[in-house]
Amino acid sequence: MISIIENRLRMNSVELNIDRIHQAIRIRFLHPGRPVITTRFLEELETVQDLMHTIREQDQAQPSTEQLRYLVLSSSLPGIFCLGGDLKLFLELIRKGDRKQLTAYAHTCMEIAHRNLSGDDNKLCTISLIEGEALGGGFEIALAADVVIAEKRARFGFPEIQFGLFPGMGAFSFLARRISPALAKRMITSGNIYTATELYEMGVVDLLAEDGKGEEMLHHYIKRRQSREGGYFAMDKIMADHNPISRDELFRIVDLWVDTALNLPEKNLTMMNYLLKAQSKRWGSEEVSTKTARLSA
Repeated sequence: MISIIENRLRMNSVELNIDRIHQAIRIRFLHPGRPVITTRFLEELETVQDLMHTIREQDQAQPSTEQLRYLVLSSSLPGIFCLGGDLKLFLELIRKGDRKQLTAYAHTCMEIAHRNLSGDDNKLCTISLIEGEALGGGFEIALAADVVIAEKRARFGFPEIQFGLFPGMGAFSFLARRISPALAKRMITSGNIYTATELYEMGVVDLLAEDGKGEEMLHHYIKRRQSREGGYFAMDKIMADHNPISRDELFRIVDLWVDTALNLPEKNLTMMNYLLKAQSKRWGSEEVSTKTARLSA
């Protein structure tokens, strides 16, 4: 099984590739439907994380093998990284008052993010490559990384405040590692859409690439790190030690998110449904035929 995935493993929602030249594990989001975080998407990410652990254990048992040092997250869908949480599922669970399932979804998101950020001295350097829109939970996935590379056309934002919620899968904690807590709160509560250039100037984005040059920037960055590996990985560890994000912190926030979601009034759920229609209409879903505006407008 592992010999097969050494090169490529394609599932429904995600694809895993091993890039030995750049010592990288590549995870690409395939987004077969609406480009959001579905339960299947989460299940496949968990599967991939388990496989990554097995691959690295096998590598470490063979010192002659070029050790994998990087985890790169990107999307195969042009112009889109990820548009966030599954609003269709949220509406269903909130209206049913299903705390158990809503909590299970949120906790799975947190486990995946925490596994990306945590680890021992030999943990992978996690890199998010953003070539399009990263909204809500998609923005949070991007932030759950050591390095964020974005093309200038990329757009970022947290629309959750529009329907009385907040991004509960780590947004504030991840942002507060990069910018001041006050500015992180302002970004989250504004509901604004930000350009990659704006976030680069603020310090949220680490590297800014010209449109269509994200992959080139990624390869250049890894090559530079490879020649200065000790210093870079030491700085990653210093940053993590200086402003650690604990599992307990993330789970306290996500449980608050569940409480807040389950207490949303109908007018807020109506707005959430409007955004769902926008997503569905934009991606040609048969679930919704209502004409509406583009989500990021």
